[in-house]
Amino acid sequence: MVDVPATTVLVHSPFLGPATFRPLADALTAHGHPVVLLDLRVSVNSAPVHQRMIGEFADAVDDADVDGEVVLVGHSGAGPLLPAFADALETPVGALVYLDAHLPTPGRSWRETFSPELMAHMRKISREDVMPRWDRWFPPEVLPALIPDPAQLAEILEEAPEVPLEFLKEQRPSVPWSGPSAYLRLSAEYTDAATAAAELGWPVSELDLHHLAAATHPEQVAAALVALLSRL
Repeated sequence: MVDVPATTVLVHSPFLGPATFRPLADALTAHGHPVVLLDLRVSVNSAPVHQRMIGEFADAVDDADVDGEVVLVGHSGAGPLLPAFADALETPVGALVYLDAHLPTPGRSWRETFSPELMAHMRKISREDVMPRWDRWFPPEVLPALIPDPAQLAEILEEAPEVPLEFLKEQRPSVPWSGPSAYLRLSAEYTDAATAAAELGWPVSELDLHHLAAATHPEQVAAALVALLSRL
């Protein structure tokens, strides 16, 4: 009998869309791993964002009609919600993988984990209590340097939603997770999170790429992810 890998459920950042994961989904499929790529953008346009995201996530996985257990892979800001996502499913969850992602901070808000200076910046650039698209948080030259393909960059930016500022003030869910977890670091900005994961005893892999490398270097990220999953 041939062992079939668990289905990998790819969960994009609340501030981006599934275009950041489409190349990785194709690469994982080529490795023989069944994949579900979610689109949760409809859930982030009004508060309470966390609650709406969890509900949309559970509905989307149910609609995917997955056979067997799943592994949840959360990128960036989706990381803190992975335990709550797992708890919302009737489908068995085999593991959580944090992909260049923040770790859970149960009961604490995004605002409590940001520096006061960054929170002040987010208030300054928000209009009518709505944050601008993620790419507008940074100088205009930053993202083209990471994603040199103009068509791919345009697709990613077109999907980026505007999220209520209230999202940063909402308490993150306090949901326990006792199953396996792992961390795959893509960028230097998430070194502290990877270090914290290693201190928790999780398997950790590190690639010196960049935060959106799942879109631009899908083969490398897929290979590292498959190797990491084998350790779980």
